[in-house]
Amino acid sequence: MPVRNLYLAAYDVIDPDRLQAALHVLKGYACGGQKSVFECFLTERERGQLVAEVRGVLDLGHDRFLLLPLPDEHGIRGLGIAVPPGDPDFYYVG
Repeated sequence: MPVRNLYLAAYDVIDPDRLQAALHVLKGYACGGQKSVFECFLTERERGQLVAEVRGVLDLGHDRFLLLPLPDEHGIRGLGIAVPPGDPDFYYVG
């Protein structure tokens, strides 16, 4: 089974159409998040695919995208009602 690392993906998009397209791309990779910030467990291949897809959607002269590697879920502290990130065995999409 490939190793999946935890990343924090965030974007700031000016145009509403590109915003919706970026949201659609990120939701395909995310296991959690809110608004324009998402937690993603990614293999190296998936990370490359995500960056390529986002690059195809955004106008890099006006929009921003950040993909930040995070420590594993044991090195993350949540405050309040935060739910620790988890990489389930499968995702249900429907």
